Amino acid sequence: MQLTEKTELLKQIRDEVINLKESPLYEFRVRNNYFPVLGQGNHDADIMFIGEAPGKNEAEQGRPFCGASGRVLDELLTSINLKREDVYVTNIVKDRPPDNRDPSREEIKLYSPFLVRQINIIQPRVIATLGRFSMEFILKLFDAPEQNDKISQLHGRKIKAQAEYGEVYVVPLFHPAVALYRADQKTTLKHDFQVLKDFIS
Repeated sequence: MQLTEKTELLKQIRDEVINLKESPLYEFRVRNNYFPVLGQGNHDADIMFIGEAPGKNEAEQGRPFCGASGRVLDELLTSINLKREDVYVTNIVKDRPPDNRDPSREEIKLYSPFLVRQINIIQPRVIATLGRFSMEFILKLFDAPEQNDKISQLHGRKIKAQAEYGEVYVVPLFHPAVALYRADQKTTLKHDFQVLKDFIS
């Protein structure tokens, strides 16, 4: 698929999410003058990062991981000589849940088809999941044998899976937000990120 075609298909997803009035988060978005957060980065990326849902900063700017967690993510990317524009960053849920609560099952079910389309358009070689919700969703999507394992067991591992477009590796990572509260987790994240070097061409 040509890059121009990928960009056009991703724009279609953006337009659909902007008008997703059946979402329980739609009114909250409109009331607060928030933006949906579709994703950002290289539409031909080899590495795709997937979080769970945007926070306040992200909803205000319409960009994923642009707050404190985003600064941690940028630092981690720098540690393996990658820039944000080299990768693609998105979330399962595209609108901010109130009070930064976890996304509900209903919200994940409603928004996840957009994410699946994004994956199949971009066709990354590796999907790095950021946090438990993202890891559980992606491993279940690809019917990986590890889908019932905990993130504490799987973080930093390369898990081979089969996507619609071919072979893909899933690398579960802790969410960058944990590094804001626990220094030891930041060390773990930096160590786990080294695994992604194998996918940098």
